[in-house]
Amino acid sequence: MARGLQTLLSYTWAHSIDDVSSDVYFVNVPPGVEPPGQDRGSSDYDIRQTFAGAISYDMPGPGSGIVHAILSHWSTDSIIYARSAVPVNVVTGDDPFNTVFLSGAMGIARPNVVPGLPFYIDESAAPGGKVINAAAFSIPATGQGDLGRNALRGFGATQIDLTLRRQFRLTDHVSLQARGDFFNILNHPNFGSPQNYLTAGGQPNPLFGQATQTLAGYLGSGGQSGGLNPLCQVGGPRSIQLALKLQF
Repeated sequence: MARGLQTLLSYTWAHSIDDVSSDVYFVNVPPGVEPPGQDRGSSDYDIRQTFAGAISYDMPGPGSGIVHAILSHWSTDSIIYARSAVPVNVVTGDDPFNTVFLSGAMGIARPNVVPGLPFYIDESAAPGGKVINAAAFSIPATGQGDLGRNALRGFGATQIDLTLRRQFRLTDHVSLQARGDFFNILNHPNFGSPQNYLTAGGQPNPLFGQATQTLAGYLGSGGQSGGLNPLCQVGGPRSIQLALKLQF
């Protein structure tokens, strides 16, 4: 833009709709037991609003002499990321369709809605400040309940990363860059989706409706365990990386 300042800002509104979206099982709707369209709803990865901004600034060196030598050649970079919440598909945890593997968190049997009760309860001590209200749902005697697929939402995410760097010119063709990278510099807590199944092994799930992981951990453990390495993902606690880079 001017005087060493660069910015890049983007905002996206989107809505993804389907009747099944699973990267674990190729079928997570029992064939032939539900009317067409009953599972139509927001995709598992439906994120309505996303904002991303990047700012880079080469700071001018003030003064002259030793002051200028100390305070010149500094730069800062910042990335700001914010998005709305992803869907949560509340399920009973039971397997009334006798699929063997579609139960618990991977279940597809949804509960009935109890009229007049809120879906969410504000709890200041809970991760994210709210929980999904288990009393707002009842388990149907057979088959599928009347709660829509992916009808609820989990938590949004917000993070600010900051880099401070300085360039040291060693020769005409060689320079050394010293930098410090601060990820989630404000240490803002971001949480993965709350547990979505009401029962486990026929017993009430005591953690239903609560987030049990940070967003970075919720995205996976990386390596052979699958998913994304939490160390390199958005949604973790504040972390700092120091580096030296020789450029030639």
